[in-house]
Amino acid sequence: MTISFFLFILLLLQNISSITSYEFNIREATIHDIQTAFKHNKLTSKILVDFYIREIQKLNPIYKAVIEINPDAIHQAETADQERKTNSTKSRSGLHGIPVLIKDNIATKDKLNTTAGSYALLNSVVPRDAGVVKKLREAGAIILGKASLSEWANFRSFIAPSGWNARAKQAVNPYVATVDPCGSSTGSAISVATNMVSVSLGTETDGSILCPSSANSVVGIKPTLGLTSRAGVIPISPRQDTVGPICRTVKDAVYVLDSIVGFDKNDALATRKASKYIPKGGYLKYLKSDGLKGKRLGIVKDYPLFGFANDTTTLNKFKKHFDILRRNGAILIENLEIIKFNQIISMLSGETIALLFEFKIALNAYLKELVASPVRSLADVISFNKKFADLEMIKKYGQGLFLESEKTNGIGRLEKEVLMNLTKASKYGFEKLMKENKLDALVTPNSDGSPVLAIGGYPGISIPAGYDTNGAPYGICFGGLKGSEPTLIEIAYGFEQATKFRKPPPIKEQL
Repeated sequence: MTISFFLFILLLLQNISSITSYEFNIREATIHDIQTAFKHNKLTSKILVDFYIREIQKLNPIYKAVIEINPDAIHQAETADQERKTNSTKSRSGLHGIPVLIKDNIATKDKLNTTAGSYALLNSVVPRDAGVVKKLREAGAIILGKASLSEWANFRSFIAPSGWNARAKQAVNPYVATVDPCGSSTGSAISVATNMVSVSLGTETDGSILCPSSANSVVGIKPTLGLTSRAGVIPISPRQDTVGPICRTVKDAVYVLDSIVGFDKNDALATRKASKYIPKGGYLKYLKSDGLKGKRLGIVKDYPLFGFANDTTTLNKFKKHFDILRRNGAILIENLEIIKFNQIISMLSGETIALLFEFKIALNAYLKELVASPVRSLADVISFNKKFADLEMIKKYGQGLFLESEKTNGIGRLEKEVLMNLTKASKYGFEKLMKENKLDALVTPNSDGSPVLAIGGYPGISIPAGYDTNGAPYGICFGGLKGSEPTLIEIAYGFEQATKFRKPPPIKEQL
């Protein structure tokens, strides 16, 4: 009896130690690490999901990065574990059994809400999964929950801070709490940075993947417009909206990208057009450690909208990065000039005007398609906010963008002219700069070049580039022409492997 009792205690202690080691290994684990652990029966999807749920319960009260946890996540994990045991076809996918947090403006047809962080859409019922969510499910990914965001993807108010929404309140940068978490996909970036999830999805209209990725020391890919479906995404502008991965490594982001690109009948025009850019066999083959070799990288000066302004501090800050790029075989083309810059900037200034009239049209269409909803139009949302929302915050931040958008009245002569000017600005600005200088990518600090990429529907990848003297992260962004994801992935992966700047946030110190 005594020997058996001691054997029992020994086995129990070993089991506890084993679970502890799983938890230690899960933090910062890549998709490849997790899949290897699955393969060797050292980890299950259920254990992984349990771990992340505990981390969310512990950390989310501080960081406000998650709005809801999926009540079916454990069941999905158990299903994935069973599929792996039977070696089903689905279990061979790179994302099989991997938990994903979905930004709360991306529809999921399940027990989760899709609200853009607003009480106005609480308990609304979507007609179907968003196109990208459908693809994630087909790949065997687990929908862990909904990530927080700047309310209405930062398009409600002119002055509301990044990362605030009525449902989850203010998201917090995990590296330096006083630093802006940036953009609207704040929860997607923060949750990945703090190891509350493996990988996440964000959306971008202008900077909302690239900016939070830079500010929270993670990797974000803003794909070419239409490469990923926007069907089921609460819209701002079909001309600029895109969905992309936010992860801790370039490789993880590429795993996710591979799973979500492609044609969707519910976003047929854009996804059919962009499908021609998808390489046969996917994007993983472009993860080359020498990916910088021979790449022509452009750096502009004096043009804030196009990246590096004539700012000695910024240029000096990134001098070491330029040296790293050169040492790894890149060819830097500096001090690039943009012909007729003032004229192009004047045309680009119409972005906000375009977004205002596009938002009303697109949002009204989205709301009308819902199976059930407390609101059916932008006008309804404005009225709801006045009556039922967090009145203190409405009073403080207002809903100026909503009000200005509601004043618009479709697409007339002036609106068509604005859209034409934006197209011309892209063609004679960014595209001309890239083609005449035979550039593979434009290099910009943080997400400073995001407006140019957004307006033209061009792709970009943000990579961690270091930390300032206060410990706040900053990134470097590589942007290219439509369909240049393979080249951008080579560049980004080459830079990441040469530097490995990213480090996890100081969670223990903040707790």
